[in-house]
Amino acid sequence: MKTKLNTIGLIGKYGQEQLGQDMRRLAEFLLARNLRVIAENDTARLINLPEVKGEKIESIGEKIDLAIVIGGDGTMLYVARNLADFEVPLVGINQGRLGFLTDIAPGMMLEEVGKILDGDFASEIRFMLHAEVMRAGKIVHTAVAFNDVVINKGELARLIEFEVYLDGEFVNNIRADGMIVATPTGSTAYALSAGGPILHPTLAAMAVVPVCPHTLSDRPIVVSSDSVIETIILELGDQRSYLTLDGQASVSLQDHDHVYVRKLTHPLELIHPSGRSHFDVLRAKLHWGEKL
Repeated sequence: MKTKLNTIGLIGKYGQEQLGQDMRRLAEFLLARNLRVIAENDTARLINLPEVKGEKIESIGEKIDLAIVIGGDGTMLYVARNLADFEVPLVGINQGRLGFLTDIAPGMMLEEVGKILDGDFASEIRFMLHAEVMRAGKIVHTAVAFNDVVINKGELARLIEFEVYLDGEFVNNIRADGMIVATPTGSTAYALSAGGPILHPTLAAMAVVPVCPHTLSDRPIVVSSDSVIETIILELGDQRSYLTLDGQASVSLQDHDHVYVRKLTHPLELIHPSGRSHFDVLRAKLHWGEKL
């Protein structure tokens, strides 16, 4: 993160009118420190201060030095994807449920943000994923994801079939409900529910996790983050299949589509309160060690 911050971006959870008061308090706090504040359009409407200008989420990244996200992990995922090209550091105020990524409690918001602005913080570099869909030899869709890229079946309770390649080498033919390619960040999300491993955030690795495979010996594997994972969709018949990004955006797949997943070229910087421990987070959020 830059040592000198001039402009702060504020982005709140979409549609949460009750967050307006917290957003306004935070905006007033930042303005009192002589910082310029730009908010995403809906957030600016809730803040309702003449000094805070609104901006589209697609363009706010080129104008700010730091983004403060007020919401849950889903809001952070949405913001990370939209700001991926700008390499803007992100800070999360937790107004959601789990808070793996948005780890500042609302009651500590001003105190912790003040410490971060004073240089008392922990910086963490994480990577994102880049996905491409090739159809009949042409790239028809590209997208980025922070947690995971998922190939999943459609409405019918019927397996889909696909082939998986790693850096061009054939791995397996799988019949399953789908497959998850997860970053270390996403290893505690959908991939964990599907039986995948928890990856430490510093690992340069991706988890490839089949979802309800027909062959029970099809197990999750961990591969280098420098790998390219290629999936070829086989005959779908009257079944449907989708490519889903972070559980929030999707595109329909067709027979013989090739899906390529690789590490995004530029990383993402998360800013945390000083002294934060990844294992403290796991114990708190996953209830490790608690007696039944």
